[in-house]
Amino acid sequence: MKFEVYREVQFSSAHRLRNYHGKCENLHGHNWRVRLFVTRDGLDETGFVMDFKVLDAVLKEIMELLDHKDLNSLKEFETVNPTAENIALLVFKLAEEKIAKLDKEVKVSKVCVWESDKSCAVVQL
Repeated sequence: MKFEVYREVQFSSAHRLRNYHGKCENLHGHNWRVRLFVTRDGLDETGFVMDFKVLDAVLKEIMELLDHKDLNSLKEFETVNPTAENIALLVFKLAEEKIAKLDKEVKVSKVCVWESDKSCAVVQL
């Protein structure tokens, strides 16, 4: 049986979209919301997919990279626009790396990134 859990965090940052013709090519900010889903076949000996405290620590480390930053100035966004889609992909990859070191049985299954209450990008397996 497969189980899935998620944790959600928020961060604030600024970005501008290169090669975009409209207001979003100007520097502007968002209060982003990130939801990280992880999955596991069965549960661990405690009855968890993964302890929420561990997921919080993983997300906290990733948020240190993104929170209160100009995303365009980060090396991760030198060649790609810091869109919600690309932020979701970055969070997915970073979380995947960190979680693989902690528990090989837990897999990142999905990351959702909201740039507003009405706009969300999703990356999933």
